[in-house]
Amino acid sequence: MRGTSNAEGGSVRGIEIRELECFLLVAEELHFGRVAMRLGLSVERARELVERLEHRIGAPLLDTSGERLRLSPFGEEFLASLRPAYGALVSVLEDARDRASSGRRMVRLGFPGPMRDPVARAVKVFEERSPEARVEVVENPLDDPFGPLRDGRVDAAVVLLPVRERDLVVGPVFDRQPQRLAVAADHPLAARESVGVEDMARVPLIPVRRTPDHWLRVHAPTQTPLGKTIQQQDSVDGLDDGLRQVALKRGAMLLCGSVDGYESAEDVALVPVAGLPASSFGLVWPRGGRNPGVPALAAAFFEVLV
Repeated sequence: MRGTSNAEGGSVRGIEIRELECFLLVAEELHFGRVAMRLGLSVERARELVERLEHRIGAPLLDTSGERLRLSPFGEEFLASLRPAYGALVSVLEDARDRASSGRRMVRLGFPGPMRDPVARAVKVFEERSPEARVEVVENPLDDPFGPLRDGRVDAAVVLLPVRERDLVVGPVFDRQPQRLAVAADHPLAARESVGVEDMARVPLIPVRRTPDHWLRVHAPTQTPLGKTIQQQDSVDGLDDGLRQVALKRGAMLLCGSVDGYESAEDVALVPVAGLPASSFGLVWPRGGRNPGVPALAAAFFEVLV
């Protein structure tokens, strides 16, 4: 297969890899400003890349008719086909690059947000015991925690449980802790040492869009155990976006863990919720995964975290 190339990257039958990368990020962020920041481009250049891809394909990939950017129906179909193919290509190229440069095998680990110290210790133990391997930490989107596992962008991922996906293996479960309600720092509930589960009916919850239904039932319930209705606000694209809405007093989020490292953390209070089961994280990987470093990484997680 022959193609052209330019200073920004190679191409496949005229389609530049940078165009595909930009489209994938737009599908994830649905915001050209954030995409431009991640790629180190201007907003105009990011728009141009997607427009060129649309021109090459011959169909609109984005729907810009509403207040929020979204994918067109054709764009949704194209995304579903592109993600696994692009992920497989990236995986092949990165493995080849690693072996050529150092002979070391890479394990790509998806993680939701800033990596915590206990997980970093487990990674260190793995790398000390497997000198031929190293771990590359990749940000795993909260609104699509399993997508990178399925399309090959990551080999394993740390995800918030529960996980009930038949094609995924749940390994070590760790970091069990009470679920906490994230509210604005000056919200009346913020001053309490804890709140009862029925108190969640007093403030609307902010769900994360595109997350699995069974996950939403646990982390964004619509009813309390006694049947009180919990109102739902408009869904958000990720935790950062949700915490900004919380800080603006537009609702609350049910979380586990810390919000350290997020830009709105100072304006948000976390209050333990009594009456809910503890939440936890787990290391997850695709069933039948081929990276031999994943079992060794799971063993390190079991030793350090469980």
